[in-house]
Amino acid sequence: MRAAALYSAAGALLLTTLSAAPAGATGAAPGWSERHGTAVAALRAETAGIDFGRCPKSQGLPENVKCGTVSVPLDYARPYGRQIKLTVSRVPATHRDPGNSKHRVPRKGAIVYNPGGPGASGLHFPLIGVLPAWKRLAAAYDLVGYAPRGVGPSAPLSCQDPEQSLKAPTLAPVHPSEADKKERIARAEAYARGCARRAGSALRHYNSLNNARDLDVLRAALGEPKLTFMGASYGTYFGALYAHLFPTHVRRMVFDSAVNPDPAQIWYQNNLAQSVAFESRWADFREWVAEHHAVYGLGRTAEAVQRGYDKARARLAAKPAGGRIGPGQLQEAFLQAGYYDDYWPSRAQALSAYLKGDSKPLVELASPVTEAAAEEENTNAVYTAVECNDAPWPTDWRVWDRDNTRLARVAPFETWDNAWMNLPCAFWKAPRQQPVDVRTGPGELPPVLILAAERDAATPYDGALEMHRRLAGSVLVTERNAGTHGIAYGPNKCVNAHVDAYLLEGRLPGRRASCEGRPQPEPQRAEDRKAERSAATKPGERPRAAG
Repeated sequence: MRAAALYSAAGALLLTTLSAAPAGATGAAPGWSERHGTAVAALRAETAGIDFGRCPKSQGLPENVKCGTVSVPLDYARPYGRQIKLTVSRVPATHRDPGNSKHRVPRKGAIVYNPGGPGASGLHFPLIGVLPAWKRLAAAYDLVGYAPRGVGPSAPLSCQDPEQSLKAPTLAPVHPSEADKKERIARAEAYARGCARRAGSALRHYNSLNNARDLDVLRAALGEPKLTFMGASYGTYFGALYAHLFPTHVRRMVFDSAVNPDPAQIWYQNNLAQSVAFESRWADFREWVAEHHAVYGLGRTAEAVQRGYDKARARLAAKPAGGRIGPGQLQEAFLQAGYYDDYWPSRAQALSAYLKGDSKPLVELASPVTEAAAEEENTNAVYTAVECNDAPWPTDWRVWDRDNTRLARVAPFETWDNAWMNLPCAFWKAPRQQPVDVRTGPGELPPVLILAAERDAATPYDGALEMHRRLAGSVLVTERNAGTHGIAYGPNKCVNAHVDAYLLEGRLPGRRASCEGRPQPEPQRAEDRKAERSAATKPGERPRAAG
């Protein structure tokens, strides 16, 4: 903690001024109470700083990563009311130039990272600095991660018993019957009730606007006059809210795989668009498998690969593999191939082996991870709360039924699975917000760097174009003919060079730039599996259809 027993004279004057007009004061502009509350909380956090020490044992972080907490108001309209603590992790800048060991790199400040979700934790982010692509950034910046409100150790949110998330096998029909729909409606209603019962009146305060306000309090607690931030997927959305709310507090921002921030898209329409995009990525995967028929034997066309997948679904519905893997678990495992090309070989090999009579690779790949049940339940709870709270959703089941039935005719792979994930929002008990019309005018905000893969399914490319249009002065870098979700500091050296130039030197390309897409993965033969296991089975690393 920084030694700061007293507010500065200017800070004391500001706090006094802010306190003079109470929350909800007559004549206050809309949102004034929350702006006042954020300023109060930020000033308080700047004075207190963060007392970094050992990280919670539950996080499994090594000794070189230090953790602390930052207090934020549960309700920014009542900054002196209930406080919650956000857990923060940090590895200080190394000052070591990876290209010249004798050169000491000056510190540029702290960079805060959010991996998306909603519901994902960034506490493990500081570990990334040991990877070659990140070493230049780690030399100049303190790497800072944190668990957003509701996530992990940060006032965790829960909606149901974690054991319920481990139910397997499940069917997940591509075209559900009326009986299937009734069962899923009942399940969604029960889930929404569980969230309301467990969280009580606090439920409404888990939303994207508060995530943006929390980010400003964290900035102040770190002692940073201006924020340097990298957000991936959902992190780009509340990062954009931050840019809209606090443009003068921004130093540099990287938005990797941008969400469409158009208020009309948040979140119902964004999820429909996502299902369309996943259909295209599913086609990409099947075409790749067909190209490697000599390795997998799944057919020489995408249609033949689809027939093999459908055959596996039918067989698993009749007899689950290992007693645990049904069509639902198969769908979840192959959905991950829509996020990351790196997952293609392991999925193709598991499908091939299963159809040839060996279910072991598929069981290893798709089995629910018992050790991750609590984390999984927490992630789902925060995801649901944030998306349901952020915007109005259709409350008439007939709207959901109409839209998803139509969509499933042309995009069957992910449509209904995505609908079931979000259906609790139809029965949500907390008040809904109206989404913010995110925009910044010329000169209001330092240039923001937006990264996008042209065929990304989790955050379709149109969202990056919309984000680019709405943030004046922003620069868009496109990875062409690629679909991996999250492209910063991956294998594309062209993309990485743009990110390094921006974060380390403040240099940007023209208003738009592009990089040729990465090579497609090499096929994985059965014998390679002994040396290579999919990261998707590790606790806390399962991708989400939310972005």
